[in-house]
Amino acid sequence: METRRAGYGWGAALVAGALLQLLFFWLKPTVAGDALMYGDLAHNMVAHHVYGFSGAVIQPTLIRLPGYPLFLAACFVVFGAGNYAAVVGVQMVVDLAGCALLGVLARRLAGRRAGLAAVWLAALCPFTANYSVVVLAETLSVFCVVVALVALERWEAEGKAWGWVVVLGCALSGAVLLRPDQGILVAAILAVMVGVGLRRRLGVAPAVVVAPAVVVALLVVMPLSLWAARNWRMFHVFQPLAPRYANDPDEAVPFGFQRWFRTWAVDYKASYDIYWNYDDTRMRLEDLPGRAFDTEEQKEQTRDLFERYNKVVSATPEFDAAFAQIAAERIADHPLRYYLVLPVAREADMWLRPRLELTTMPVDWWAVRAHPWKSAEEIAYALVNAAYLALAVVGLLRWKISWWGGRAAVVYAMLGFVALRCLLLLTLDNSEPRYTLECFPAVILLGSFAFAKVFGEHHSIAGGVVHHRG
Repeated sequence: METRRAGYGWGAALVAGALLQLLFFWLKPTVAGDALMYGDLAHNMVAHHVYGFSGAVIQPTLIRLPGYPLFLAACFVVFGAGNYAAVVGVQMVVDLAGCALLGVLARRLAGRRAGLAAVWLAALCPFTANYSVVVLAETLSVFCVVVALVALERWEAEGKAWGWVVVLGCALSGAVLLRPDQGILVAAILAVMVGVGLRRRLGVAPAVVVAPAVVVALLVVMPLSLWAARNWRMFHVFQPLAPRYANDPDEAVPFGFQRWFRTWAVDYKASYDIYWNYDDTRMRLEDLPGRAFDTEEQKEQTRDLFERYNKVVSATPEFDAAFAQIAAERIADHPLRYYLVLPVAREADMWLRPRLELTTMPVDWWAVRAHPWKSAEEIAYALVNAAYLALAVVGLLRWKISWWGGRAAVVYAMLGFVALRCLLLLTLDNSEPRYTLECFPAVILLGSFAFAKVFGEHHSIAGGVVHHRG
């Protein structure tokens, strides 16, 4: 009877998650920007067998790894060219499968209540549900994180489980092919695998200890080596991932403008108004906050630079040098602000603001007078986001107190992944909340620990089964 009730709870959670996804789908997220770029790459792979962008002649490119375009190409072959609705449908199913897997993992680590809590937290998470109906790589990337964590837990629980090693390597390979920054997930998990091997096999030859980690690393490297070989043959550059600034070898990078942007930018609105507009769209001085100028002279310099740029709406070496000069002055006057305060502020914005930037919600959600109802809705989402993070902290503390010494490899891997990702985000030019979305499997799993029955009930884990004695 208890098992049946638990099944009903899981089923209800997944149905609720599907309804939430359908709600976001009904809101009709637009297929634009990166989505169209990925779609163009997929179309040209299917129609012309060229990984490149459309034009008078299809131009090969290396600015994006092929993982998500390959997924789109497969969907177009099965469901029809340009059928983005089918793509979204597949992503919705993948997202719900990830919710169920998180529940299974939480149940194995912390008991039935944690498992049920994880399913509900995952299914009702508005941020992952929102991205499941958007044509971007985030849903598949998050799913790869979940599969990798499940495979890591099974490998540790079952000892010499080489099948799970293969599953883990494939999941990590898929994660990196979807998003190059997922290499930090590979690093975190490989470190944990070596640690587990050392703990199990004291006195054994080092080659035996590291063999599973080596197999996983090879499974990750093999497809990347093919990608690197293709890029070397076609562009004569060594590029095993994707370039940081998403530029092809013959494209200039406006380093001066980006350095100037980092001297004042904090929130997503700055990315939306300025960062993404440079080189093809007019920019308004009114969109800059007061912290973009240290003096009236700087403000006038920036105004003059914007006016000249807006006449041609194109980046040039002259403009880049001018931005670089202003940036150099501002950095020299306030080095601590540039190297510490602003990077931390940008990361805080990515973690704490509402994550619905791809909907019709206003980017200036704090401007309550301009759009009171929309702002109220955004603030509600921000509070939901804060609640998920708070639950994760509570769950981590309860796990540390009650389950230290249990099967902890998954938790160590999650914490290492989140820590490395936080360090990576400190180096980014602009704030974009979706860059923290891959951490939500860790947030949800840790949050589920907050609901585990740890008082008055002892948990011991053996052979992958949680035994309850109370």
